[in-house]
Amino acid sequence: MTRVAGIDCGTNSIRLLVADVHPETGDLIELDRRMTIVRLGQGVDQTGRLAPEALERTFAACRAYAEVIKDLGAEKLRFVATSASRDAENRADFVNGVVEILGVEPEVITGDQEAAFSFTGATGELHGDDRRLVVDIGGGSTEFVVGNRHVEAARSVDIGCVRLTERHVRHDPPTAEEADAIRADVRAALDLAAGTVPIDTAETLVGLAGSVTTVAAIALGLPEYDSEKIHHARISAAQVAEVTDRLLASTHAERAAIPVIHPGRVDVIIAGAIVLREIVERVGAPEVVVSEHDILDGIALSVA
Repeated sequence: MTRVAGIDCGTNSIRLLVADVHPETGDLIELDRRMTIVRLGQGVDQTGRLAPEALERTFAACRAYAEVIKDLGAEKLRFVATSASRDAENRADFVNGVVEILGVEPEVITGDQEAAFSFTGATGELHGDDRRLVVDIGGGSTEFVVGNRHVEAARSVDIGCVRLTERHVRHDPPTAEEADAIRADVRAALDLAAGTVPIDTAETLVGLAGSVTTVAAIALGLPEYDSEKIHHARISAAQVAEVTDRLLASTHAERAAIPVIHPGRVDVIIAGAIVLREIVERVGAPEVVVSEHDILDGIALSVA
């Protein structure tokens, strides 16, 4: 086994996984997994630049992660940066800060690479020969991947819970017009994704990342976030619709009072739920299989 660390820095959150990985079998023993909401993509859709306060929040999380990596003795580290840092004019400030703190240069990967990592991480424990559509709903982008043991087709599109919230939402809760604007963007992005990825042909829909796991936790009625109960839970299309409608009718205070919603997701979970619902309805999936294993696990496996 090789002890490795993987960091996934997205638009809304930065996450760390330290694990022992067998490089041949792909077996992974998790030692530490944590997430910090840093909102690196704050304002990027409007300004094209990473905000100074967003960079500082991200660097503070990197400093904390550096201590964990050192304490657990990880031999290798891979830092992957996704949507927000792909889009920003001043991404050199981000790269230089990460190098100074962690000693590695963040890899600003393409959407296709992001999709491949997500697929590998999410499906490693799933058995069977069914064709799967893996959907990773992030803060700035959403990845669509179809395959079984290997990726057949992948596409990243610029819809995510942070990007859509910043672009369309001005009221709390959103007005009907604002919700419709989000849906219109998601449907256009689904048309775009379908040009590359046969999203209607998969037998199983697998959903990843915070928007999906949060909707699942609400649907399951959990009193607190429990990753073991959420991992591989099956949430019906009707449950996805019900939770989305509930969130659309809720105020910020009402959402904040739901214990399974992370404080950093309270203002963006509505858009994330709409994205998930639109995907479920577009592909005609009776349910979504929820995975707590995602791009982060794919990164760790790639290191080993």
